Amino acid sequence: MSTEEFTTPEESNPNLLVPSSGAGYDFGHYHFIQTLAAVDVFVPLAEGVKSRDVLVNITSSSIQLGLKGKDPVLSGKLHERVKVDDSTWTLVDGKMIHVYLEKLDGMKWWSCVVQGEKQIDTQKIVPENSKLSDLDGDIRQTVEKMMYDQRAKAMGLPTSEEKQKLDFLEKFKKQHPELDFSKAKMNFGGSEGSGGEFSFGN
Repeated sequence: MSTEEFTTPEESNPNLLVPSSGAGYDFGHYHFIQTLAAVDVFVPLAEGVKSRDVLVNITSSSIQLGLKGKDPVLSGKLHERVKVDDSTWTLVDGKMIHVYLEKLDGMKWWSCVVQGEKQIDTQKIVPENSKLSDLDGDIRQTVEKMMYDQRAKAMGLPTSEEKQKLDFLEKFKKQHPELDFSKAKMNFGGSEGSGGEFSFGN
C-alpha cells in the first residue's frame, strides 16, 4: 500500500468550523474548549446572577444548561458519553457558568458539545506546541498516533496498529513461501490490546 493513500486530503469540508486554539469554538452565547480527557463549556451571563438562578442538568449522555425561566443555552444529547460523577459546574464571579465534562472515552476529540450544533473540523485540531513539548516521548507518541488513527478511520483506511499487523503478515508470507495464504484472513475485531489474530481457510 503506497504512502500517498494515507495523505490527508487538502480540501476540507466547508460545512465544518475551524477550531479555536483551545480545540473548540466561540459561538458568542457560549464557547467550549477541550483536551482529549475533558470538555469545558463557558456561558457568559449578566452580572449579579446567583447559583439558584442557574439550571444545569448533566447525565451520561445529555445536558441542559442555562438560566431558570429562560430558554436553555444548550440542551440535548451530548456528542459522546461523559463520566457524570466527575463532571461539575460552577458559577464564576456571578457572570459566567463553567461546566466541566469529563469524557468517558478520553482518546477522542469532540466535533461539538451537543448533537445538532454546528461542528468543528477535528482534523484541524493540533495540540499547542508548548503543551506538546511538555509531554514525554511516550505520551506525545500516543497523541500523534491517536490523531493519525482518527484521520485513517475517517478515510476508511487501516489504523497504524492494523497497518503494522498487515505489514507483519506480508513479511511472514515472504519468509514462508511454502505456505498457502490464499485464504488467509486477519481479524481486527478482537478485544482491545488482543493483537488481533490470523485465520486460514481449510
